[in-house]
Amino acid sequence: MNGLSISGHIKPDTRLRVTAFPDRSRPFVSLRIEGATTEIALLAAPGSAEALRALSAAASEAAATLEALTAEAVQVPSHG
Repeated sequence: MNGLSISGHIKPDTRLRVTAFPDRSRPFVSLRIEGATTEIALLAAPGSAEALRALSAAASEAAATLEALTAEAVQVPSHG
């Protein structure tokens, strides 16, 4: 990945879009993560499929962790 840091909040209405650019000399795909005011585009060239799979696995792990955290928060009684 090239050097850029971005911070954003994923919301339930976040949209994802994959677009293929099948140019004969330099094909790539674009993975866009779109919110109301922010759009992030990840461009993946041939040879980076494993990096996309690792991103997918990390996103699945993050989703499972978030669900576990949410379940734990629901089970904690309030003290008020």
